[in-house]
Parts: sequence; C-alpha cells; structure tokens
Amino acid sequence: MLDRAYRQRLEADLLRWETDGVITPSAVAAIRGVLPPTASGINIPIVVGIVGGLLIAAAFLAFVAAHWTEIARLSRLAILAAGIAASHGLGAWFARSDRPVLADLCASVGAIIFGAGIALVGQMYHLGGDFAGGMMLWALGALCAAALTGSRGALAVALAAASIWSCMRMIDSHDVPHLPFVVFWLLAGALALIWNSRVAAHLVAAAALPWWIATGIEIGLNDLAPCFVVANGAALLLGGGLALAATPWQRIRDAGGVLSSYGAFLLAGVAVLEVVASYDVVLTSATKPTLQPPWAIACGIAGTIAALAVGLHRGRTGTIFAGGAMALVLAAAVAWPLHRQGEPWLAYAVLLCGMLCLVVSGMLDGNRPRIVAGWLGIAGVIAGITWAVRGSLLRRSAFLAAAGVVATAMAALLNRVLPRSAT
Repeated sequence: MLDRAYRQRLEADLLRWETDGVITPSAVAAIRGVLPPTASGINIPIVVGIVGGLLIAAAFLAFVAAHWTEIARLSRLAILAAGIAASHGLGAWFARSDRPVLADLCASVGAIIFGAGIALVGQMYHLGGDFAGGMMLWALGALCAAALTGSRGALAVALAAASIWSCMRMIDSHDVPHLPFVVFWLLAGALALIWNSRVAAHLVAAAALPWWIATGIEIGLNDLAPCFVVANGAALLLGGGLALAATPWQRIRDAGGVLSSYGAFLLAGVAVLEVVASYDVVLTSATKPTLQPPWAIACGIAGTIAALAVGLHRGRTGTIFAGGAMALVLAAAVAWPLHRQGEPWLAYAVLLCGMLCLVVSGMLDGNRPRIVAGWLGIAGVIAGITWAVRGSLLRRSAFLAAAGVVATAMAALLNRVLPRSAT
C-alpha cells in the first residue's frame, strides 16, 4: 500500500507534468496503472463506529465494576472471558468483511478488557500488591494479541502498559537501567518491521522516550545529572535511527527515519532543559559529586559515532551535522556539572551551536522533523537564557547580541563562499 500523502503528491505532480507537456497522457495512464491501491482511509461512519465501540467497552466495564461484589467469582471470570472473546470474535468478523480499522479497534478493546480483568481478578482473589507485575502481564498479553491480530491499537496498549511497568520498577525497586523493558521494546520493534507499518514505527519510537526520561529522573535522585543521561538517550535514538536509515533495506530505512525524528525532538528538549535547569545543576554540582553511569556514556558515544560514520562513509553532510549536534549537546551536558560559579556562557554557546547544527542537518537532508526540532530547540534555548530567574539580564542581552552578530557574520561569509543554489 502507498502512503496516502505520497499518493496525493504524486497525483498532483502527474497532473502538472501532463499540463506542462513533460509527459504524455498515455504515460500518465501507464504510471497510474502500475501503482498499487492506497490504503483505505477513515471516513465518517468508521469514526462513529469507533466512538460507539469505545462507549460499549466503557459501558461493559462500568457495569461489571458496579455489580462486581454481587456477582459470583466464577461468573466474574466468565464475564471477563466472554468480553475478551466477544471483542476478538467481532474483530475477526470485521476483518473478513474488509473493515480493518474496526477490526483493529475490536482487538484494542479486547486488550483493554484483558488489562481490566487482571486488575479485577487480582482484587477478587486478594493477590499480592505487585501492581507493576500486573502491568507487565497486561503488556505481554496485549503484545501477544497484537502479534496474532496485527492490531496497531493493541500494540499501543502493550507499549503503554510496558512503559508504566518499567517506570514503576524504576521507582519501587530502583532498577536502573530497566533492561527487561528494552527486550520488550525490541520485540515490539520487530513487529513493526514485520508489518512494515509507519504507525507501528511511530508507536515504538515514542515508547522509547518515557523510558529514557524516567531513567534520567531516577538517576537524578541519586545526585547524578539527569540531563546528561537523557542527552545520551537522545543521541542513541537519533544516531541509531540515522544509521538504520542508511541501510539498503526499505523497511529498516523507514523505521530508522521515524526513530531519528523522535531522537531529534528529544535532543532539542534536552538542550532546552539544560538551560532551564542550569542553576539547579550548578548548585548541586558545587556540593555533590557528579559521576555518570558508563552505560549511558557508551550509548551517547555510540549514537554520535554511528551518525558521523554514516555521514562520512556515504558523503552525507546533513548526517555529519546531526552527529555534530549530538556531540555539542553531550559536551554541554558534561560542562554544566563542571561549572562552579558565574554564568555558564560557554555552555550556552555550545547549545546554540548544537541546535543550529540540527537545523542545518535537516535542511541538507530535506528532513522536516529535524528542522522543526532544531528551530524549537533554538527558540527554547534563547527563551531559557533570556528569562532565567537568576543572573544579570544585562549580561544575557550582551551575550545574545554577540551571538547574533557572530551568526550574521557567518551567514554573510557563507553567502559569499557557497553557490547560490546551495544557500
């Protein structure tokens, strides 16, 4: 199936080329004849059906919860099992009727009922209060449902439950890094590759963000700099995604492109967070040692090296600039704890250069997510520098003015050196 947005652009290009006389009408007809059909979209009846299905599922759960104490235990189990079976049975009927969206919805509802059943059964039989274990069981069951039915909704439920499970394990047991989630995440990523689904790739890539953020927060509770850990995670996602996007296999390339986009936004978020929390990091580092876990350092270095290696090997200047952006953000993250007094001007400048490299990377590669992430990072860093509560506002204005003059001078120099088509 072709992506709907790409198909619309192609149709517009074909119409323009035919109007301009670039190709003949017979060539246009031949091109359209060999194109595969586009995936069916979501129309108004399907949207109404989705809302109706969610309302029915909510009504079922509310009814069972309201009469839970009045129903015998075996009957409770039978009701839960019947709800799961009915959802998947209806999904199978929709799948045979060539209604994939409604079939996916039914599988998702079945996964949600399965999770509710775990909670209700645990309450009914007074099982141990291992809520994280229940979330793990829910995640595994939803992942199995996704693998058997091909449901993207069930995969979303599985990843959401797994993220909660992982975060709770970090909080309750201080299990950092929580490697079982990484195994689960890789299994979900394998499903996304098998399906060759962009939606599934987005779900898997998005699920990596809360794991890295929760890991950074948990490590921050142990007097370590959380920004550095998350920056390493962003570098791994961005660099690893760029490396995957350079492989000869189309499915892996598509998944790598999605993963790198999320890594770019996480990198921009870390840059802004470093500026906003700069004084907290400086004050903490002045009285407490800041040692970073070797595994986090290895992840950041691996992602940066992967991006630089791919860029140098393939001659992709944009990828090299992306590697430079990662290296600069990591360098700034290391510089914060080493700073003891005064304004961290060097770290500010490094972060601005890193976000500028990210924008340039996206422009050279024609990658819009990297461009947007870079601009958001620049805006956030400038806002953080300008509106910081502490420090001299006059000095900050002088720093921003100097940075603007340098950037303008660089733009003038590049405008003279580079060809007009490149600028």
